Amino acid sequence: MPEHDPLPSPRSSMKRRFWRIFRLLVLLSIVIAAIAVLLVARGDTSWHINMLIATALGIGFTVLLGTSLMTLVFLSADSGHDEAAAQTHHQIGEE
Repeated sequence: MPEHDPLPSPRSSMKRRFWRIFRLLVLLSIVIAAIAVLLVARGDTSWHINMLIATALGIGFTVLLGTSLMTLVFLSADSGHDEAAAQTHHQIGEE
């Protein structure tokens, strides 16, 4: 009789899901940083390369950090760990 494939662990499944979403977030942050650089370069005729690099890195990393943290919040809520922690905290408060 053939054996079934083992079920993936929830932890590795969640990691794969995060990294798949994270790759899309990197592309999103690059696009938003490029738009920001174009808007900064369009507004001033005497633009400096240092200002454009700082704009791209600042906007890109800020968008990437914010979206990554929100992704972790949603994945954490989806995993069910938040409900288990809330129940434990609620039981401790009753005592």
